[in-house]
Amino acid sequence: MSASARVANGTESRLALGLLLAVFFTSGFAALLYQVIWQRLLAIFSGADVFSVTIIVAAFMGGLGCGNLVGGHLADRLSRAGCLALFALAELAIALFALVSKPFFYDFLYGRIGALELPMPVLVAILFASVVWPTFFMGVSLPLLARGLTRSLEAAARTVGSLYGWNTLGAAAGAAVTTWLLLRRFDLETCLRIGAALSLSCAVSVLPLRRWLDLGGPGAAHEADAASEAQPETMRAPVFGLPVWLLLYALSGAVALSLEIAWFRVLGVMLKSTSFTFGTLLAIYLAGVASGSIVGSRALTRPMDRPAARFLALQACIPLYAVLSLSLLVWMVDRSSLLAPLWVYFDGGDSLRIGTVTAELAAHPLAVWTSVSPAAGGARLFLGLYVLLPLVLIGPPTFLMGLCFPYLQRAVQTDARFLGRRVGWLQTANIAGSLLGSLLTGFAFLPGLGTPGTFRLLAALAGVFLVLWARMPRDGARPAAALALGAVALVAVAAVPRSQTLWAKLHGTLPDRVYVAEDAAGLSLIRPPQRGSRGHLVMAGGLELSRIPYGLYGGTHTLLSAIPILLHPHPRRVGVIGLGSGDTSFAAGGRPEVEEVETIEIVGSQLDVLRAFERRQSYAGLRLLLSDPRFRIVVGDGRTHVRRSRRKYDVIEADALRPSSAYAGNLYSLEYFALLRESLEPGGLAVTWLPTERVRDTFVRSFPHVLLLREIGIGSERPIPFDRESLLARCEDPHVKDYYARVGINLRRLLVDHLRSQAPLAIGPDADRSVYTDVNSDLFAKDEFLHDGKSW
Repeated sequence: MSASARVANGTESRLALGLLLAVFFTSGFAALLYQVIWQRLLAIFSGADVFSVTIIVAAFMGGLGCGNLVGGHLADRLSRAGCLALFALAELAIALFALVSKPFFYDFLYGRIGALELPMPVLVAILFASVVWPTFFMGVSLPLLARGLTRSLEAAARTVGSLYGWNTLGAAAGAAVTTWLLLRRFDLETCLRIGAALSLSCAVSVLPLRRWLDLGGPGAAHEADAASEAQPETMRAPVFGLPVWLLLYALSGAVALSLEIAWFRVLGVMLKSTSFTFGTLLAIYLAGVASGSIVGSRALTRPMDRPAARFLALQACIPLYAVLSLSLLVWMVDRSSLLAPLWVYFDGGDSLRIGTVTAELAAHPLAVWTSVSPAAGGARLFLGLYVLLPLVLIGPPTFLMGLCFPYLQRAVQTDARFLGRRVGWLQTANIAGSLLGSLLTGFAFLPGLGTPGTFRLLAALAGVFLVLWARMPRDGARPAAALALGAVALVAVAAVPRSQTLWAKLHGTLPDRVYVAEDAAGLSLIRPPQRGSRGHLVMAGGLELSRIPYGLYGGTHTLLSAIPILLHPHPRRVGVIGLGSGDTSFAAGGRPEVEEVETIEIVGSQLDVLRAFERRQSYAGLRLLLSDPRFRIVVGDGRTHVRRSRRKYDVIEADALRPSSAYAGNLYSLEYFALLRESLEPGGLAVTWLPTERVRDTFVRSFPHVLLLREIGIGSERPIPFDRESLLARCEDPHVKDYYARVGINLRRLLVDHLRSQAPLAIGPDADRSVYTDVNSDLFAKDEFLHDGKSW
């Protein structure tokens, strides 16, 4: 072959390799799009509580692990052309599943069997079985492409590292774009169609590229591999045996996923539990891993020995940076003028209005940095919270995670015959470790040790990698460096703030003034009044829920229950979704006819923190709520509980919930209000807070008879008689009056003030509901993601 022909072929091969990396980037993008959408659909079926979400994540990981194992074994038995062909079939299989996943996950799982009270093992089996098909084929991809694109053993680490990096970078883009763009513009089914189109394009694009890479049969591939094995450096003896590397990479995965969960807990409080927190965290986490892997792969083009030593040193640095950066932030947040806007924001109980600040950024991207307007200040705070802060906390350690990957491949890939299998085995070990780490962190470490204790444990685990690094064959500086890192590990463990300090600082107050409780589901806290306000703030995930004492600031939480039980002629059973401060649940017990008030709370630590507060403060409302046998508190997903228990209520409602909170769309949709309607006794009343126009319109669409009382909506299958004087007269009933007065609530005054500003509006079955078209649904939670001016 002439020199010019070789140059042309080399150019074509490089172009084809670039296009294949673009295909794998797109594959990763689609994979994270699916994960975000499927996780949301499955949470509607199984519940958004921590157990269900953890099992869903575990199911995803299990499928990926199986795919990596099988893909690795198949890759080593196929020609390079066969590997690419099988990759195309895998993408096709994923695309086909994506097209039927909405009917399967939502119409069948949720619609047909979601109401059944399934035993936990059965539910777990269903969740695993439901995602095993697509996740298996996602897991197959990396070993297949690694084998298909690797021309020599010497190039294996660079090739696999590049593939992993670009696929993960695509996943980061998929998480960001799905969260910040697609879910704000399209319903879930449309998002899945977009993902299917991307997967199909990957399947179609990869096949024509085979000829550009000069892919021959198995013999050609093995000849190249044999030639590479003849070079001395490919015959080096590994530092550790493969089983040791599998265990180390499993431990690496456990640390990585434990950090991800702990970071999510911390950032969830900082960002105040919005729907954008998880997608943002995931995007930055994956982008860090991707960039590290890509940079590490390029570094392998230079001569390098002892990749195992570099892997171990980097792994030790990951948890140490994570712990020290968080500790430094907590120490500085109330001391540094640079962080003053954060301190002010943490002191508040509300999240940023995402729609307002993103609109300001889009309209005036440069003025954001020069203007002194409140909108520009909010946009700068948004960039600090959602970009700079996560980048500082998460960016460097995740970059190190990615940087480790090509070094690991260089240390392990010593035999071309097992290249695909070793990629698969390592990925499976990492996924198994990640799964174990997520389960232990979610169900043991966070509830038992708290977030600070979890970070201390992860910093201590750096010692495992340090010890192995120090015991390797030494060169000049390693003993001193290992000793220095060991000292840093001790400092990191000692520097982690105690629980009261950590959470008080991230709520903008002092440690000795808060009550804190933490469990697998989340962080709950009660803090004293803000400057110029009244009442202790009851908070979950950094967001204010309500206040103690009850009835403050117009008494919306009180009236949500008090009005419907006064309207109902004989309310015996009341259901309340959400506990908060207990204000709404307490108010539901005001009539002597009430026999049971069932409260369903998804964050169990809410109950723990209220008990701790009552023991110290002895507030009468809490004491009654926690001791009166009429009140029953259930920990779990409220919507799922109502649907599966099939209980009937005279009054059922959700406590006032901000529509921008994560998964709030599940309690403001047409389908949720239909569930409330089905859960009513004859003549029963369904109640909701009306924080937006869209929630109001959705509620009106859901009931034949609706009564609108300012920001409170009441719906029923039957007419709702409303007489102002009769309602006020019931407030004067001695039992009712005394019940509320014992906690300092003048119910009549609250009710008069509430009814003064706006007359009640009754809407009957004959009203034209065709005008109510812009509504929330399970498949398009507009208020949760749009924040577009119609939102609260």
